[in-house]
Amino acid sequence: MEEMPRGVPTWQDELASLMDGGLQYDGSPIDLTADTESRSKSSGFGSGSGSESVESLKDQVTGFIKSWGEMLLDLAIGCKDVVQQMVVTEDSFVVRKLRKPAAKVSKKLSFLNDYLPEDRDPVHAWPVIFFVFLLALTALSFCSDHDRSVPVLKKIRLHPTSASRVLLPDGRYLAYQELGVSADRARHSLIVPHSFLSSRLAGIPGVKESLLKDYGVRLVSYDLPGFGESDPHRARNLSSSASDMIDLAAALGIVDKFWLLGYSTGSVHVWAAMRYFPDQIAGVAMVAPMINPYEPSMTKEEIAKTWEQWQRKRKFMYFLALRWPSLLPFSYRRSFLSGNLEPLDKWMSMSLGEKDKLVITDPVFEDLYQRNVEESVRQGTAKPFVEEAGLQVSNWGFSLPEFHMQKKCRTNGVLSWLMSMYSESECELIGFRKPVHIWQGMDDRVSPPSVTDYISRVIPEASVHRLPNEGHFSYFYFCDECHKQIFSAIFGEPRGSVELSEQRTETHKPDQPKTGLSDGSTTKE
Repeated sequence: MEEMPRGVPTWQDELASLMDGGLQYDGSPIDLTADTESRSKSSGFGSGSGSESVESLKDQVTGFIKSWGEMLLDLAIGCKDVVQQMVVTEDSFVVRKLRKPAAKVSKKLSFLNDYLPEDRDPVHAWPVIFFVFLLALTALSFCSDHDRSVPVLKKIRLHPTSASRVLLPDGRYLAYQELGVSADRARHSLIVPHSFLSSRLAGIPGVKESLLKDYGVRLVSYDLPGFGESDPHRARNLSSSASDMIDLAAALGIVDKFWLLGYSTGSVHVWAAMRYFPDQIAGVAMVAPMINPYEPSMTKEEIAKTWEQWQRKRKFMYFLALRWPSLLPFSYRRSFLSGNLEPLDKWMSMSLGEKDKLVITDPVFEDLYQRNVEESVRQGTAKPFVEEAGLQVSNWGFSLPEFHMQKKCRTNGVLSWLMSMYSESECELIGFRKPVHIWQGMDDRVSPPSVTDYISRVIPEASVHRLPNEGHFSYFYFCDECHKQIFSAIFGEPRGSVELSEQRTETHKPDQPKTGLSDGSTTKE
C-alpha cells in the first residue's frame, strides 16, 4: 500500500482532536475496565471516600418550584403581549369602543393630577395609590373585627318542673301558668299562646299584678305541644291547636267567652281559634301579628314589602320549612338546641331597629329571655320547632279574607237576587263578628308593617293601632303604659275584680262587633 504523504493527518489524529480533555490515541488497545472504574469513582457510586453528595429531595422540590415559577412568568409575559397586541392596540375593538368614554372621564378627573409631584406619571401613580387605598381599607376592616368584643356564651340550664298541668281529652297533658285574679273573681279571662322559641313563662312580659287586678283579668298562658312541660302531639295542625285552647279553657272552668292575645307567631294560633271556634271567643288582640308569608291573597306589592325586610338567612329558613322541613333540625341543633345561649337576633336571623336593640340589651329582658328559652327547649327535641315552622308556612285550610264581615244571601236566580235587595230574610252575616285589635310598630323589621296593612285591607273591621318609632319588642316587653293601653282598648274602663257579693251571670247578647267589654262580663244584681 502506498504510504500516506507526510503532513496529512490520519484518521486516528482527527479522532483524537475531537475528544475533550486532549486524549491521544496511539494505536494501543483501550482498557475499558480502568475507564469504567475511574468514571464510577468520579460519579460517586464507588466506595471511595471522596465521592460527591447526591441532590436532596428539598433541592429537587425547590428546583421544581423555581421551574414552574419561571414557566408561569413566561406565560404571564406572553399573555400580556397578546393583550397588548390584540386588545390595547389602537385598532382593537375594545379601544375603539372605550376611547371616547375614557377620554371624557380622564378629562373630568384630570384635576386630580395637580396633587401629584411633577416627576410622577399619572398613568403609573394613580393605580399604585388606588391599590394602597384598598390595602388600607382591608387592614382597617380586619382590625375593627379583631377588636370587637366577643360575647361570652351562656349555658342553657335545665330547671326542675314547676308548671301546673291539665289532662286533655286525648290523654295529653298541657302545662299552663296563671296570673292575675282568681277564677271565682275574674271579670275577664285572657288566654295567651306563646310565639316561636318561647314558653308559658312569657305570657305578657313584665305585666304588673296590680294592672291585672285593676281590670279583673285572669291571665292564662300555656306551653304549646312539645314545648316546656306540655306533652307532644302526634299530628299537630291548626285545628288541633285551636282545640287545645278550648279544652284548656274548659278544664280551667272558664265558662264565659274569653279573649285571646297573640304576639308575633303566637297569632297563628289565634287565627286558628277564630276560624274553628268563633262562638267561644269574646274578642282577639294581636301585637306584631304574623301570617303565612306565602298567603295567596296578598298582592305582589304586599309580598315584596314583606320579604324585603327580612335577612337572607330567614328567607332561606322559610323556604326550608315549606319545601324541606326535614333539614330544619340540622340548623336548630346548631343554634338554640346546641346547649349554648346566643343573642336572640342572631338565632332568629332578625334585623332590629334602634329601640329594639336597647330593649334586648336590658338586663331584665336578658334574664327573662334566658329563662324563657331554657323552658322552651326543655325536652331537647327539634320536632315541636319544626312543626311550629311548618304550621306558619303550610296551607292553613282557610284565608284571612274569610274573617271579613259581609252579608251573604241565598240567590237561586235573578228573581231571588232582586228580592234580596229589599228583604234580608234570605241573607246572613258571615265572617268573624267579634272585635279584633292589632298593635303594629312602624319600625318593626321582624313582622313588618306591610303584614298589618294586608290584614287591614282584607279585614277592614279590625281596629289597627299603628305605633310610630316602635319595634317588635319595644311595645310588648316590660312596658307598663303599653299594657295599660292594650287592656283599656279591649276591656274598657278598669272595674276591678268581681266582689264576692256579686253574682256572675252569663249574658246572652247577639254577636256583633264592639270595642268595649267582652260577652263574658259580669253584672251586679
